[in-house]
Order: sequence, then C-alpha cells, then structure tokens
Amino acid sequence: MDKYELYCLVDPCFYDTLEHSTAADADFPILRRPLPAGWSSAVTDTWCYYAPDHEPPLPSQGWKIHVSARVEDAEKAIEAVWDYCLPRGIAFKFLRGLPVLVMVNSKAASRASSGKLVTIYPRDEAQLELVLKELDELLRDVRGPYILSDLRYNDGPLFVRYGGFAERHCLSSSGERVLAVEDGNGTLVPDVRGATFSVPPWTTLPAFLEPQLAARNAVTTTGLPYTIESVLHFSNGGGVYLGRDTRTGERVVLKEARPHAGLDAAGRDAVARIEHERDILERLSGLPAAPALRGYFTLGEHHFLVQEFIDGTPLQRRLVHRYPLTRATCTERDLAEYTEWAVETLEEVARAVGSLHERGVVFGDLHPDNILLTDEGRVALIDYEVATLAEDRARAALAHPAFAAPADRQGVDVDRYALACLRLGLFAPQCTIMLPLHRPKVTHLGEIVKETFPVPHGVIDEAVATIAGGERATAATSMPGVASWPELRDAMATAIVAAATPARDDRLFPGDVGQFQPGGGLNLAHGAAGVLFALHSTGLGPFPEYERWLRERARRPVQGSGLGLYDGLHGIAYVLGLLGHQEDAHDLVEVCLREKWDRLESALISGLSGIGLNLLHFGRTDLALRAADICAERLGTPVPEISGGTSPRAGLMHGSSGPALLFLHAYEHTGDAALLDLAATALRQDLRRCRHSEDGSLQVNQGWRLLPYLDEGSAGIALVLERYLRHRHDEAFATALAELRLAGRAGFFVQAGLFTGRAGLIAAGAGDVPELVKGLRWHALPYAGGLAFPGDQLLRLSMDFATGTAGVLFALGAALGERPCKLPFLEAAPERSLPDDTTEGGVRHGTSRPAGS
Repeated sequence: MDKYELYCLVDPCFYDTLEHSTAADADFPILRRPLPAGWSSAVTDTWCYYAPDHEPPLPSQGWKIHVSARVEDAEKAIEAVWDYCLPRGIAFKFLRGLPVLVMVNSKAASRASSGKLVTIYPRDEAQLELVLKELDELLRDVRGPYILSDLRYNDGPLFVRYGGFAERHCLSSSGERVLAVEDGNGTLVPDVRGATFSVPPWTTLPAFLEPQLAARNAVTTTGLPYTIESVLHFSNGGGVYLGRDTRTGERVVLKEARPHAGLDAAGRDAVARIEHERDILERLSGLPAAPALRGYFTLGEHHFLVQEFIDGTPLQRRLVHRYPLTRATCTERDLAEYTEWAVETLEEVARAVGSLHERGVVFGDLHPDNILLTDEGRVALIDYEVATLAEDRARAALAHPAFAAPADRQGVDVDRYALACLRLGLFAPQCTIMLPLHRPKVTHLGEIVKETFPVPHGVIDEAVATIAGGERATAATSMPGVASWPELRDAMATAIVAAATPARDDRLFPGDVGQFQPGGGLNLAHGAAGVLFALHSTGLGPFPEYERWLRERARRPVQGSGLGLYDGLHGIAYVLGLLGHQEDAHDLVEVCLREKWDRLESALISGLSGIGLNLLHFGRTDLALRAADICAERLGTPVPEISGGTSPRAGLMHGSSGPALLFLHAYEHTGDAALLDLAATALRQDLRRCRHSEDGSLQVNQGWRLLPYLDEGSAGIALVLERYLRHRHDEAFATALAELRLAGRAGFFVQAGLFTGRAGLIAAGAGDVPELVKGLRWHALPYAGGLAFPGDQLLRLSMDFATGTAGVLFALGAALGERPCKLPFLEAAPERSLPDDTTEGGVRHGTSRPAGS
C-alpha cells in the first residue's frame, strides 16, 4: 500500500500529488533557489532532477551514488550535494520534500528504495572515486538509514550501486515491460532493484571499493546464542525471524530494527519503537495476552528484540479461511456458524485488550494481523511498537487504515474504536477503511451486516455507535439494488462532473494513482478517455468541454506516455473516434506507429494484443496481423501453473486471454482458421493457471490466493472464452466457462471497481447479476449530491474507469441499461471481405501455427 500513502498526503477525498499541496513546507526550500546558466531541471511528484546542458551525455548505465539522510539532516545533505555538483557539472536528483522523505522511509515503504534521498551520476569510475572521497568529508556529520540495495562507503551516508542512468526498458521473464540495463553482450536485461547488494556478472566492483565489501561481509551472526530458522516478515523497519535459543533449545521470535528507517507519524525510527516495545513487554510480563520478553541485543547498528514464540494463527488468516460470503455455495447455515465463531472470537479479543488496559497499556495497533489465536484457546496481541500508557491519553503514531481512530479519540478510546472496527470488520472486511471519506457510512454498513448475518444487533449497534462518535447518519443517496437505472446513472454522473478539474493539465477526473504516470491522466484505464467512454456508453453526454480537454492534450502527448489500449495513446484514439473526432483519432494512431510499438509486451492493457485490436479497428490490417504474429511466436513459451510473482500473469488484461482476443478478431477479419487454433492455445495457457476453489468455481491461481476479477482473474478469461465458443464448440471450454462464471455468485468482494472488484463481474455477466448489483451498496458513498465509489485500496474516492465510479457506471449500464455496454472489442467485429494477403482457402500466408501451452 506504500505507493498509495504518498498520494494521500494532499487531499482527503482523492489521490493527488504533492505538486498540488497547499502546505508551505511540502518542498525543500532549495527548490526555489535559481539555477546557474547552463543547467536544466525537472520536477516530478517524487524527484527533482538537475543536469548540465552542454556536457557530453552521460553513459546509459554505471555506478551511481546514493546519499542517505535522516529527516533532521536532509536539507544539510541536499545543500552540500548542490554546492558540490553544480560547479563540477555532475548530474544529480533528490526527493522533493520532507513528506516524500518520510514516506519513502516509513515502515510500509519499499525496502529496495528506502533511504535514497539523493542520487548522483558520475561519468566514470575515476569520478566515482573522487566524488565519494570528497563528499565523504563534506557529509561526515550526516546520518541516515542503511540503503539495503547498495554498498556502503566507509561509515557515512554514501552508498553505491550499479544500475541504469537512462530510462530504457525490456521484457522481463514474466513478459512485462521493466527498466533495463545492457549486459556484457549488449543485450537489454532487467535492472533488478532488490533489497540486497550485488555486482552484475558483466562488470566488476571497482578496486577501491573492495575494502568496503569486505567490511560489509565481516558482520555475521556467528557467536550469537540464537540461530535463525526462517523469515516471518520483512518491513522497511527490519525483519522478523523465527529462531532458536541455542542455550535452551526454545523457539523464539527475533525482531530487528534498522536505525533511521521505518519512520512513523511521530518521526520515530524502528530502533526507538523497538526499545519502547521492550519496555512495554516488561510492563506486561506474565500477561497471557502479550508475548514474554526473552532478550535484547545489537548486531552492527541493528537492534534485536527477542520474545516468546507463540504458535498461533493470525486472526486475518482465520477470517480469510472462514468468511462465508466469498464462496459461491454460501448457505444460511454457513452464515450462522460463521457468526457464532466471530462473536465468540470478538469477546475473547476484547478480554485480551481489557487485560492490557488493566496494566495501564493502550495497544494502539489492533487489527487482525496483530491478533494470534492458538489451538489451546489463547488470544495474544503482538507488535507493541506504538503502544502507549493509558495515563498519557496519547495516540498511536502508526495504525492500520481500517482501524485507525479519528483525531478525537485518545488513550483507551483508541483501542475501543479499533475493537468496534474489528466487530464490524469481521462481517464487512476492510470496509472500515472507507469511513474517513464519510464516517456516517458506518450506520449503513451496520444495517447491511445485520441484514446479511444473524448477528446479535447489540454487537453491531454498539460498534456503530462507537465509530460514529455522535455523527448523525445522512440520508442515503440512490442505492444500487434499490434505485432505478436512470436514478443511479444520473447520481454517478453528478458525482463525476462535480469532481472534474478542467483547469488542471495533468488530469481531468480524479482517479487511481496510475493517472500520475506520464500520460496517465488521459488514458482509458485511469484518465479522461475512460471516463468519457463510460459516460458515452451509458447514453450520457455529449460533454464538449471535456472532449476538448482530451483532444488538446492528446495532440501533444507527454514524453513517456504509454502506447497501449488501456494505458496509453491507442485507447485514447479509440475513444476519440467513438466520440466522432476521427481526424484526431487517426492522427494519434500515426503518432503511435512512429514509436517502437512492436517491442512491447503482449498484454491487452499495455501491449501488442490491445494495439493489434485497435489497428484492426482503424483499418491497419497488415500491421495488426504483424502484432498477432509476434504474439503467436511468444505462445511457444510454456507457462507455469502459478500466475504472477516471477511468472507471467494470467487473465484478460495481463495474460494470454488478451492475445486470444486479438486472434479471434483477426480470424473474424481474415477467415484464417489457424488464428482460431492460436486463440485456443492462448486460452489453454490461462486455464492452466486456474484452480478450483472449495466451492467448485474456477479462478486464477496466484499460489497464495485465487482471483475472480476482470483484469487478471476468472471473469476476464470467461469473456474471451465465451467469444471463442461462438465460433467453435469445445466441450472442455464450455465446462470451464460455467466454472469460471460460478465465482460471480460470491456475496462479497473487497473492492467495487471494474478491473479488480465487483463491477468487473457485473460487466462480465458472471454469476447472479442482480445480487452483484445489490452488493455495490457495501461501497457506495455520497459525493456532491451524487453517488461515488472508492478506488483501489479504498483510501480515496475514484472517478476513473478501471478502479472507480466511471467503471461502476459502465458495469451497471451493462447490467441495467437499455443500450449495450461492452468493453472495447468484446463484441464481434463486423463482417468484412477478406484482405488481399489470404489464399483462396482462407488461410493467410505467414500465419503462425499453434504453439504448445
């Protein structure tokens, strides 16, 4: 979730960038310092870039220097680098402000990028050595977190890593476009940015850095009275390890804290919190609700807390396993059994929290992952980093967003609020994340829970009253499952129009954080094109002002804009053509064709399958069939049974169903039966990565979870499989289609959106559509007199197509509207005469034959 938290700092309703913050101290003051002649700069939502204009161009890759600094040293470090690099013509960049620095060093931040305040780009190894030696003296008093991906230079804040300077891309082993560097043969390979230091095999570590590497390798766990058996968890603040005390044989948990890393809202680092946790555990000694303290030590600069190992299962895991509404076969008996278990568990947790309060301790971070349930009936609360003393009436500096108390709660009331959220959350998982957007929503959630589960009303009513804190519920706006289609359509359109920002250049409608990538505010997934597509598809409009906004910016796409159907220019061209702006649409297609589009991945969302479909749509058949041939060649690579991670992803947007859709459209244009064979091969690849759930539904298997969704789950595969079966009967495919659609009969989905939520199953016509529509009320929120929905992660409202209100509007139009609402190219292509490059038998010369799956 860390990438979303950065975009929650500015606006309480919508994701936004720091560029639009009104806070005077959002940026470092040095940004206002004028640059000398001959220098250029650029500012993004995260970084500020500086480079000399007339120097020879930098190499594309090499050894780069990172400067790490804690909050109190950040400005000093940036000023020292500025004063050093500008006279010497050395390019550099730095984080734009303290809020960004705190976020990238927070506990939830990426371990791979943590600590990197400044990046310096030396031209060669000689300059690398000189810059390190001289800056080491200038920054001697600066302290910062250790950068895990780098090699530390001496004992100061300087670190080095080999990587790319220029932004280049290649396809990863999973078939996705990633940042790249050249290997020893000049081939582009992924620029791996992990949390450990390594030297690429095609280069060597500069000789002057060898003592630094030796010093790094000298720190070992040899001599400690503990052995590490496994990693339980990693965060930016450190790791949590399962170990064993070699003196007693007892299994223990070792909790690591990195200095200056893992910051919380109070600015405390992981070391300060783990020292505090040690003190709290000493206070709670002997209490069953808390793990027993076993020891404390330091290794290098890292601190370790040793505590009792509790052989229990997190409540979150029990919840996921037991929650009945995620199963298509849920019965009234299932609901009753779950309710009985949940109520009993809540009582046990409340007793555990109460025992802490009796010792004068407020837990402060109560959520299902911090609650362990043992087979013997013990309930233990773990992770006391942000616990406070009741007498201080303080607030925790870190909290799970679904359980974080509002500012008017202090002391034990913080735990009471979290307990209320837990009471509601065991029946409406994750939904309390939305409450800061509209706290009176809790009353409506309580009503839905009581309608759905046979839970004692007092349990829910008490929780609702605690969360509401005196706020009165407002009248519900038009609700799915109750209001008519015209009422719902108009309510969502009201919210979308009210949220529009036509004066902004980067986005027209607020949506997912993906809109802040280059060109993301324009595209089909997260930008203006997607919202206009949804409005048009549901019979709303025209909106000349919004169309003009999109047309003007599409004529001058920003550097780095995607080319794909959903992430880029092809999707914008498709929508512009749909809205009647044919000249703009064709011009934009020509812009795309001047790029190296044929090197992109195959994915429908961003690559060749979506581009090929759009080229067919615009009459560029030869180029579309070229895209199909490239996708066909890639089908020869076998796919594993697991989707995602280091393996290729499955599904409509990211998997083989996208190319299958292209093959089907190409078949409809050419009559080439070999393309149907290719579509079947591609679909089998996606079905190979599906697994049956306990309820019999077929869903995409990610190893640790099953996915029913439109983008990379079963619903998207079903859409293309249905399309295939219109042309050729296949008994195995027909069976699979019924099993894929069964997932849509589940009663609860964590998000409402089109790509990874309930709306996608509605748009796909999967399962019990009326019940799916009614279920949208779990997430429906009022906005500006209309109806809106939160986007991915539920932290902010979204109006975009992929994650937010426009996507829900489109899905409801597909289910309830008078006119057909179909995703682009999910309708059969119109009949056309065969192109000139087919044989009399209807088989196109050069068509790739089916490859093995």
